Amino acid sequence: MRNIKLTIEYDGTHLSGWQMQTLDKRTVQSEIELALQIIFKKDIRITGSGRTDAGVHAQGQVANFHTDSTMKTEEIVRALNGNLPEDIVILAAQDVPKKFHAQFSAKRKTYRYTILNRQSRTALQNNFLMHLPYKLDLTLLKKEAKEIIGEKDFRSFMATDHAQKNKLIIKDTIRKVYSLKIRKENDLIHIDITANGFLYKMVRNIIGTLLEVGTGLLPPGSIKKIIKAKSRVAAGMTAPAKGLTLLSVKY
Repeated sequence: MRNIKLTIEYDGTHLSGWQMQTLDKRTVQSEIELALQIIFKKDIRITGSGRTDAGVHAQGQVANFHTDSTMKTEEIVRALNGNLPEDIVILAAQDVPKKFHAQFSAKRKTYRYTILNRQSRTALQNNFLMHLPYKLDLTLLKKEAKEIIGEKDFRSFMATDHAQKNKLIIKDTIRKVYSLKIRKENDLIHIDITANGFLYKMVRNIIGTLLEVGTGLLPPGSIKKIIKAKSRVAAGMTAPAKGLTLLSVKY
């Protein structure tokens, strides 16, 4: 039995996230599993590195599946792309050891959040960024962002996952953030965050809270106090999903 690793790119605008849900909702997992069923004439379950919410995009999502087929990996890529909708693309496929698990073998993930910081919105990139028409103090934003770095309890930035209610209680809310980089490119602000894992909506909650500090809605020093509070109600808003992209997963 072979273990195949896929690298996947998708535009999450019209997708209901990664995880398979009801039959009337399109998800990345359901679309790829349908394509696999067409190709291999059997039901094949894929495992992703993690769930992305509805509206979130990916340049380097990773998944794996098992098959006894002898089809070459380059042929698997062509066959999948020939049966997938335009908003999902398989970038690569490779044979990996049997013990490889897209979720549990992951060492770190990097997400990027993109903000358009100007008065007028955009027509062409609207589905891939958050429009912020207010003045943003980048110096303060970068200073506050330093409080996110390190191994800490990020419970304050974890949203309640109603889909998992009564099924899973998250006890371990400690994660290690390796870096949080903020870069301005003309009217665009890119925030890249790398960690060994993320809690539910953690990135979007961190971004939303940082923006509230950067626009003056929250006072300087808020991030440190919010982390110490270990309560979601202490943090700021949840940034819109459309500005978030999963850049890469490292193993």
